[in-house]
Amino acid sequence: MKFTELNLPAEVLQGIAQVGFTDLTPVQEESIPLALAGRDVTGQAQTGTGKTAAFLISLFTRMLRNPQETGSDPRALILAPTRELVAQICEDAKGLGAFCPFKVQPIFGGIDYQKQRDALRGGVDVIVATPGRLIDYAKQKVFSFARIEFLVIDEADRMFDMGFIRDLRFILRRLPPFEKRQTMLFSATLSHRVRELAYEFMNLAERVEVEPEQVTAERVEQILFHVSRREKFPLLLGLLAKESAATRVLIFVNTKREAEHLTERLRANEFRAAVISGDIPQQKRMRILAEFKSGQLRFLVATDVASRGIHVDDVTHVINYDLPQDPEDYVHRIGRTARAGALGKAISLADEDLVLHLDDIEAYISRRIPSAVPGEDDFIWDYKRPHPRKKAPVPEKAAPSGERKRPARRRRAQRKPSDGGATST
Repeated sequence: MKFTELNLPAEVLQGIAQVGFTDLTPVQEESIPLALAGRDVTGQAQTGTGKTAAFLISLFTRMLRNPQETGSDPRALILAPTRELVAQICEDAKGLGAFCPFKVQPIFGGIDYQKQRDALRGGVDVIVATPGRLIDYAKQKVFSFARIEFLVIDEADRMFDMGFIRDLRFILRRLPPFEKRQTMLFSATLSHRVRELAYEFMNLAERVEVEPEQVTAERVEQILFHVSRREKFPLLLGLLAKESAATRVLIFVNTKREAEHLTERLRANEFRAAVISGDIPQQKRMRILAEFKSGQLRFLVATDVASRGIHVDDVTHVINYDLPQDPEDYVHRIGRTARAGALGKAISLADEDLVLHLDDIEAYISRRIPSAVPGEDDFIWDYKRPHPRKKAPVPEKAAPSGERKRPARRRRAQRKPSDGGATST
């Protein structure tokens, strides 16, 4: 089905044409007609399936068809679990809504607090936010939830995983009642917790599902190598050297420490790599992602938590340096390639410890991952090791100001009085 077959306003169709979309994805074909009819929607869909465009197109269309008097408080609220995802949604909204008269404002921590505050006070139509800072502004009465007509909750399962459920409920209880607003909720899995949330805060939502195996199967070439832990890095170097098409590579590991260590090893061997972790300041994270998107940076190392919201087109390769412990994370990871109709390759390295999770992954995606045996020439053993970090000298503890160090007192020897008593004077 093509977008031109939908009864969309001219402004929305212009935005769709500008970003180059023509055909609807399965999740768009199922969810957009329901949303345009004013129904609440819960969608089970992975990243890369077009869900962001689905809710933005529906949102802009409904707002254009139901114009309201201009006011300072927002009409629509989009909630997401990570700063990167907020930034990506705003970027998509800028393209799809280029010809719509709506002001879209991102709200998240790590960047100018006062600037975002002033923007809210100046009036916005759509807020895209992480829960924490949004609640901060709401408590200060910088804006009001009273005019919210449209609510979108994106990656609801990650809201739970990242501990945002209390914040989410705080916001939902302050919105107009569900019968007076339209709500769309999207999640990689419609778990019991997510369904419970939908039941409590949505109005008889229609359920839309895109099964995980539909997401992973067709356009992603998957391959698995069984290796020992000591062979993983030499094999990674060999694969990167051989894969001439690997122009934008996302490498996943399971821990922040391993991400930092692997990045140092890649740099030591002249692979320009960067790491995304929760410890990196937001401005720097945004700069790293911008360099990765532009192609200045070929290799990005990330953990699952830190990578939420990394939506980059033209990722040619995803490498699971560590096989994930959660089967859903496997689908999430390889969904970062083969986006928007492109082809992609997913390479997984299963060592003797993490191979234990392979059966669960294959059961979840309902297929066996093709495996291959690496040849001797696939390994690079003569690699360079990063220079060991120098430990900073521990400064001597200075005495508090105004005090001088006193020499230790000698203990005076106590003399016993001699027999015969006191000395006569």
